[in-house]
Amino acid sequence: MYQAIVFFPLIGFLVAGLFGRSIGAKASEYVTSGFLILSAVLSWIAFFTFGMSEEAKPFVVPVMDWINTAGLNVNWALNIDTLTVVMLVVVNTVSAIVHVYSIGYMHNDPHRSRFFAYLSLFTFAMLMLVTASNLLQMFFGWEGVGLASYLLIGFWYKKPSANAAAMKAFIVNRIGDFGFALGIFGIFVVFGTVNLDAIFANAASFGSGHGNEHAAPVLQFAGYSLDRASAITVICLLLFMGAMGKSAQFLLHTWLPDAMEGPTPVSALIHAATMVTAGVFLVARMSPLFELSHTALMVVTFIGATTAFFAATVGLVQNDIKRVIAYSTCSQLGYMFAALGVGAYGPAIFHLFTHAFFKALLFLAAGSVIHAVADEQDMRRMGGLRKHIPKTYWMMIIGTLALTGVGIPGTVIGTAGFFSKDAIIEGLYVGHGSTAYYAFIMTVVAALFTSFYSWRLIFMTFHGRERAPAEVMSHIHDSPNVMMIPLYILAAGALLAGILFSGSFIGEGYDAFWKGALFTTEGNHVLHDMHNEELLPLWVKLAPFVMMVTGFVIAWLFYIKSPAIPAALAKAFGPLYRFLLNKWYFDELYDYLFVNPAKKLGRFLWKTGDGKVIDGLGPDGVSARVLDVTSRVVKLQSGYLYHYAFVMLIGAAILTTLMMFGGAK
Repeated sequence: MYQAIVFFPLIGFLVAGLFGRSIGAKASEYVTSGFLILSAVLSWIAFFTFGMSEEAKPFVVPVMDWINTAGLNVNWALNIDTLTVVMLVVVNTVSAIVHVYSIGYMHNDPHRSRFFAYLSLFTFAMLMLVTASNLLQMFFGWEGVGLASYLLIGFWYKKPSANAAAMKAFIVNRIGDFGFALGIFGIFVVFGTVNLDAIFANAASFGSGHGNEHAAPVLQFAGYSLDRASAITVICLLLFMGAMGKSAQFLLHTWLPDAMEGPTPVSALIHAATMVTAGVFLVARMSPLFELSHTALMVVTFIGATTAFFAATVGLVQNDIKRVIAYSTCSQLGYMFAALGVGAYGPAIFHLFTHAFFKALLFLAAGSVIHAVADEQDMRRMGGLRKHIPKTYWMMIIGTLALTGVGIPGTVIGTAGFFSKDAIIEGLYVGHGSTAYYAFIMTVVAALFTSFYSWRLIFMTFHGRERAPAEVMSHIHDSPNVMMIPLYILAAGALLAGILFSGSFIGEGYDAFWKGALFTTEGNHVLHDMHNEELLPLWVKLAPFVMMVTGFVIAWLFYIKSPAIPAALAKAFGPLYRFLLNKWYFDELYDYLFVNPAKKLGRFLWKTGDGKVIDGLGPDGVSARVLDVTSRVVKLQSGYLYHYAFVMLIGAAILTTLMMFGGAK
């Protein structure tokens, strides 16, 4: 069953990719979507039979022998535990829904076969990543996701902006991937293996000073001598560098908003369940190593909290409907990393699980809006759509309620985001250290911003006066059922996932559910302290609720009650508004520091190095000199007899001179 779950998308990719032109676009859509639906159904079966069973134990499904050389033995196998089956459900469910939705969304595109092939390839790469039993296999899936994202973001390759966005995503991710690769090398040096079971079995003893008999007591890294604790810290930071790139964390976040250049289903797939969650999964999977490095966990907490705050501030002023949701994704990923940093692995993965439903819902609902208004994405040219597309409106409302975490504190009444996001904030409060408290403050403030920009999107798009052209408004209608039914399924998940699964993910059934898939040391009491009424004051529980209500009220005042306020504030605080609108000027800064110098260097090497030096002195130079000589020699062929006689005399004189000097010697 697990082999079928993983390889069905690969079969779909091969069929649509190799035979798409032969079988036609419709057949490609149905074949790839059918295989993904089968994988999704089997994933839910695996989730309930393994995750919800107290007797189930982790196991490995062998696939094939891969690498067997001196000192390195790597087999291709599927590592099945609770973390794996949770990710299988997330990836395959959202991917199957996106496939079905795309049948309607992409129905006019002449290259649909290629699009569906790319979607299935993307899903297969992600499945290889989450089922990996060793780090090389995980890196294969990691790079496969990067390749497929490049192909999907740049799917409309005739648009220069799409090509630029695809290259940007690919290049920025290479920075993080380089760190991930170095981390894998470091693990092999320290533990002598890349197999996860062997690494985790030796991790605790290595950290305590015993370790692998093949590892040196002092390790060399970049010219520095490291003790074992420092080596673990360096490895964890390198792994987190990879996670920062894939999950678009602060400083390596710039590719994510630009990825909106791809078709909307791609945005939903990348932002909800696959590529951006890979970094969260990596840190959770490597928790036996991260738990040994307090420094690395502090860095994870700080970066995650900073990302949550930063992305939320930028989302406040964006006008592109997809970019608002994109920065929301970036911010919510920051929540997950902040939780991972304090050792709250369960709440982090639970938020990943719930986030997949409501964020995919928001993106696909936004796609339904864009589809209705003739591909317009600027919210300033929308407004008043509530009466024209009521089904899409209510789907967007449900997604917003789940994202902002609407619920009643102290009860089991609430949307999916209410359970998972509030659990993260509570975990940060009971976490230890200054970074935990910093993260608590940042995420509470980000909750206010999240509520504001989410309801701002609703009010600007669906309420107020109609700002779209009359021609567009006359043709607006809700999307067909092939696009709406996937939204209904996601809406059910956004409303019920928290109520149904919070007890297993973060409640009393935590140990029976996770079965050791998320490792915590004896000193990690975060999950226990979250449920301790004495350690968790009432105001902490109420803080997310208060922020959610406050954000809604401010958005209502700004965009319903007094619509002139936002423009007045933007004018009064012009520098701050432009600072946020331009995303803290990170793109401009990176262009100045890295992009433009790289272009200048490339142009110098091209024009001067290659053109003038290599070609000028090499092939082009030699050919030019030959032409110079021959152009002069050819002038001697004048056709006059006295010219030839003169040349013969000169030749004879030269030969005579040479003979005389030769005879003298």
